[in-house]
Amino acid sequence: MAKKQGPVTKSSKALLIMLNRAIAREMQVAVQYMWQHVQWAGVKGFAVHEVLKSIAIAEMKHAESIAERLFYLGEIPTTKPDPIFVGTTLKEMITNDVAAEVTAIKMYKDIIKMALKEGDETTAQLFREILEQEEEHHDTFTTLLEDL
Repeated sequence: MAKKQGPVTKSSKALLIMLNRAIAREMQVAVQYMWQHVQWAGVKGFAVHEVLKSIAIAEMKHAESIAERLFYLGEIPTTKPDPIFVGTTLKEMITNDVAAEVTAIKMYKDIIKMALKEGDETTAQLFREILEQEEEHHDTFTTLLEDL
């Protein structure tokens, strides 16, 4: 049986750690947004119910994509999400969600810079695509927050 070849690009330990942090963050918000979707009710909740569910699913897909890339690069993806903040009021929930997206946007810009510095165009491209979606999520949550 032939030995599996490793990735063409050798990533730094720092980049691999950042990718695992991104996975933990994606798992956190996937659960956070889904639990908000499940728990919120009322007229205002009706308006955000499907939005929260849709974004939660998108975030889980991000976690999957990042985990696949990380595994290709030779690291085992984390199974532990960052702390989950569901909130008790709709305003608190959406405020937490805006903060989570701001964190992701900054982190993903840093990952893109680091990946490019290391010559890892594939990781940079993956995070460019995810970053675009995170900015859309941020826009959605800040728009929702305006009416609360």
